[in-house]
Formats: sequence, structure tokens, C-alpha cells
Amino acid sequence: MPKIKWAVASRRRRKRLIKQAKGYYGARKSHIKRVKETVMRAKAYSTRDRHVKKREFRSLWIIRLNAAARSRGLTYGRLINAFKVANIALNRKQLAELAINDEAAFNQLVETAVANGK
Repeated sequence: MPKIKWAVASRRRRKRLIKQAKGYYGARKSHIKRVKETVMRAKAYSTRDRHVKKREFRSLWIIRLNAAARSRGLTYGRLINAFKVANIALNRKQLAELAINDEAAFNQLVETAVANGK
């Protein structure tokens, strides 16, 4: 029975790793041991950051809404509470987009919310 050799499979595995390390600097793109470490770490960061991205965007929308609310004499908390009391079911992303791109519509929503909130 002939001896089984793994050269082809090993080369293919290493080439796949090196392909994933494209654009990395120095030994991180060519030395297989460093490539393995770097690619594994990069995958861990990308998994973590998919969740972090959602948090950061929500934070950005809140900051934008707070600025828009304060320019209208409210605070962010009072604005969100007014929307809840007035049963205006727009999420923070939609509200932030309105505040930036369509001020007239946002002003109308704020007036409605404040009027119904009292």
C-alpha cells in the first residue's frame, strides 16, 4: 500500500490562509505561523465588531436626535417620551434621518408629539 502524502492538502490550506492575509504588513502576510495568528485575530475582531457596529450607530442616532431636540428647546429624553405618549412609532434611525434630511417633517412630528404629550 502506498504512503499517503498530504503535501497538496497542506499547500492548499496554507494558500487559503495567505490569500486571507492579503494586504497585511511584513511577516503577517507571508510567514504561515504569523499569518495564522493574524487571520484568526482578524476573524475574532470582525465577529465582535459586527455587534459593536450596531451599538455605535444607535449611539450616533441618539446624538443626532439630542442635537435636533435641543435646537427646538427639548432634551432627547423629553423628545422620545413625547413620541411614545403621542403613539408615534418611528425608530431612532428614521427620526435621525428626518432630522437631518427633512427638517420640515421633523418639526411637524415634534409639534404633534409635544401637543399630544401634554
